[in-house]
Amino acid sequence: MDGTQRKNIIPGAKVKIIQKPHQRTGQLTEGIVKDILTSSPVHHRGIKVRLTDGTIGRVQEVIG
Repeated sequence: MDGTQRKNIIPGAKVKIIQKPHQRTGQLTEGIVKDILTSSPVHHRGIKVRLTDGTIGRVQEVIG
């Protein structure tokens, strides 16, 4: 599912995010959403979230 729309992301969802330092390499991190940090309904680079382990990044893909 698309990670650019806030309506697709809920706390507890499993997602793949890209962290700021990994934007050039495209390395994705998988985890569970704890908090949604972007307030706007759409963001072209992905909605920014905090995972349960504290990692912050932009959602590239919502799994399941």
